[in-house]
Amino acid sequence: MSPSSPNGVSRRTVLRGAGVAALAPVAIATSGALAAPRKITFAWNANAFCLSPVVVAQELGYFERNGVLVDLINYTGSTDQLLESLATGKADAAVGMIHRWLKPLESGFDVKLIGSSHGGCVRLIGTKAAGTTTLQSLKGKTIGVPDITSPGKNFFSILLAKNKIDPDKDVTWRQYPADLLGVAVDKGEIQAIADGDPNLYLLEKRNPGVYHEIATNLSGEYKDKVCCIVGARGELVRKERAVAAGIARAIVQASDYVADNPNESAKLFAKYSPKVPVEDLRALLGTLTHRHHPQGGDLLSEIEFYARDFRSVGVLKPSTDPARLAKHVYADLLG
Repeated sequence: MSPSSPNGVSRRTVLRGAGVAALAPVAIATSGALAAPRKITFAWNANAFCLSPVVVAQELGYFERNGVLVDLINYTGSTDQLLESLATGKADAAVGMIHRWLKPLESGFDVKLIGSSHGGCVRLIGTKAAGTTTLQSLKGKTIGVPDITSPGKNFFSILLAKNKIDPDKDVTWRQYPADLLGVAVDKGEIQAIADGDPNLYLLEKRNPGVYHEIATNLSGEYKDKVCCIVGARGELVRKERAVAAGIARAIVQASDYVADNPNESAKLFAKYSPKVPVEDLRALLGTLTHRHHPQGGDLLSEIEFYARDFRSVGVLKPSTDPARLAKHVYADLLG
């Protein structure tokens, strides 16, 4: 289903018209775009503010400029289910976190990574009362996560291991519903939380001075690494390369728009996040790197980097060759 608003199509038309001037500073390269727009379905999580480029691409016409007419599907199922929907043609393309996608892609889903959007998305916070303010202080402590296979659990397991802390023996991971992670802290059941925003942002806002940010997936060597990537069903990439390229290009352009226009982007996304004020969405967008969306050899290198990381903590099989996996799952459409 396409995003809707109280004013329906007329509002989108107005937004697209108003967006013409705002698009001026953005390079709109449309080489390879189709002469006749191709209708596709695009799966995304409408609750994830970091995916504002999807809304921007739809509302301001980036998809159409690149030859595709997009039907947005709000998908909240598991990553395996999402990738299966792509592999079986129930959706044509999707966006998600590389931390979730690499393991199921290793299993052989016919899905190709075709682009990227930005870096950021997950954080690790501790409580000052428990003294969990550094990675080393987490030894012997319990970390709450909304999903035991979540991006936060996967990423921070790697970060802990790189800091000589065994993520399986030195810390305990415990799963709670996202809205109960703060309650678990209050009860003393966990001493840190690995999750994303706006959940952590709102938790910190309601409890000033209680929490301390320990790390994010932009810490240290990860400061220039991508987080959210774009994938498409394998058959689409093989048989309709220009269509898949148009999707990837539209997300890149929309991501640049978000980087240049966080205020307008926050306003566009606000209808999907009624519980978070526009000014908070604006602040949250400022914590992400929407200017960082590698393509070609750069993205291939980052996929291999993450595959090597995930293999090191047992997310991927010991027998998996990171370089071979990266080359297998990535299709360079914009090079």
